[in-house]
Amino acid sequence: MAKTTALGVDVELDAQLMMNIKEGQAECFEQLTTRHRRRLIHWLFRMVQDRAIAEELAQEVFLRVYMSRESYQPTARFTTWLYRIANNRALNWIRDHSGESRRESLDAIPTRGVRRQYADAAGTVAERLLTEEAETEFQATVRRAIMGLPARQRAAVLMHKYENMEYAQIAEALGCNVSTVKSILWRAYTTLRTRLAPLSARRAH
Repeated sequence: MAKTTALGVDVELDAQLMMNIKEGQAECFEQLTTRHRRRLIHWLFRMVQDRAIAEELAQEVFLRVYMSRESYQPTARFTTWLYRIANNRALNWIRDHSGESRRESLDAIPTRGVRRQYADAAGTVAERLLTEEAETEFQATVRRAIMGLPARQRAAVLMHKYENMEYAQIAEALGCNVSTVKSILWRAYTTLRTRLAPLSARRAH
């Protein structure tokens, strides 16, 4: 008998909740929202750099999920679909408000992520810097480097690093193919490696 992993259980539960919502069990929507709201707000906060806006966008994302319940099909992970909606909302907001000043500090954003294997050597320095236990000054420097990336690169890095999403999931969320995702991440991690090189050198000493 095949062993069911914890991840498999989570994926199956998300799909089942959505199917229940589709069938009219509205109470399941609250359970689904509770499961994902906090992480989604954190991701949106890293994207738009404003907590109030992140919360508003999260509400819009879940409203879109609910309104799309009739057409939902469990052909992909729910989280992939969720982040595709969230990414579109975040990129639209960034595009529409690119000239406005950002009102909230990034001090509350955690920088420790899950260690992953990258496809190329360009990301090795950035990978180490993003995964190590960090002090406040170090955290702020890394955050500024990530926030300085173009919005699409930032979204890909945040999905890859903080949400532990695979290339295929990121491709689905960004609406592109896997090769494009690898190219986006290569450019992003190359930029981060360059920007964080002085910091890495100081920490090495």
